[in-house]
Amino acid sequence: MRTSILFYLLIVLPCIGFAITEPPLITFPKAEILSEHTTRIPFKLVDHLIVIEAELLDQKGNFIIDTGSETLILNKVHFKSGKSIFGSRETSGVIDRIENPVEQRLREFMIKDILIEDKMSDVIDLSHIEISKKIHLLGIIGYNILKDYEVFVDMYLNQITLSRVDRKGEKLDHSVYLEKIVDTINFSLKKHTIVLEAFINDEKVTFGLDTGAEYNQLNKRSKKRVLKYFYPSQRILLSGLSGNQMEVMAGKLYRVKLSNTIYFAPMETLLTNLHQMNDAFGTSLDGVLGYEFFRQQRTIINYKKEQLYFIAFPINKH
Repeated sequence: MRTSILFYLLIVLPCIGFAITEPPLITFPKAEILSEHTTRIPFKLVDHLIVIEAELLDQKGNFIIDTGSETLILNKVHFKSGKSIFGSRETSGVIDRIENPVEQRLREFMIKDILIEDKMSDVIDLSHIEISKKIHLLGIIGYNILKDYEVFVDMYLNQITLSRVDRKGEKLDHSVYLEKIVDTINFSLKKHTIVLEAFINDEKVTFGLDTGAEYNQLNKRSKKRVLKYFYPSQRILLSGLSGNQMEVMAGKLYRVKLSNTIYFAPMETLLTNLHQMNDAFGTSLDGVLGYEFFRQQRTIINYKKEQLYFIAFPINKH
């Protein structure tokens, strides 16, 4: 049995507590400004995590892009939290719970020249991720930062493009992408999680979509007609955000499709218990799609319209 690389999915429960601090300024020095409302940020893959370089309070380090996190998360190892004035909250993950993360309100959060104001952040000890990934980790960028943009996750070019949208989800820049959009599919938001209707063979299933998931997950309580397309290969240790671990079965999942035109090659997948996540959202997910999804589909996320757009891969001519 071998130890897996880190896999996590954040589910942040409702809360009323927060802490007020001085407004730090976060910048991304490698971002390319395309216009007043659009910026492009190169990323590196650390194992299967999307990581961008940033500077915050005179520190240079890395942020993970994670649509599975509700908030911006700062690493407690590097940032002292402010004094909480209303109490605490609780964050739950796939395999564990994190008690009482401290919250800070960031009045200014800047991606190069794009200013994002009045955002909440959690302060959590992420030192075990730093050790596991061997990176200087400043934090995690989640839904409350990303939701005001169309987010183009491009694994082909290893870059993320953020284009600001209005309340209806229309881009403020009308000519952003040179690439052609070849497909569109609707999703629903359960709190901050993107929920997709999909199929395994001809069996209808419901998946959450998460850029922070290093591996796909399949609920081990799924129907037998679904589980028959999961081919196990080995057992590994799954690490949660708080550092707790549990043993799970790893393998490949076959015959996944979103429609007759959007389908996937066999994907690396973990067989897990999603009971805690489903309880938190009052839903019933059959699984989670992560890195393997984005590796096969160049994807644009529009939270306001609750739609995904897919970009064609270039055709290689020999």
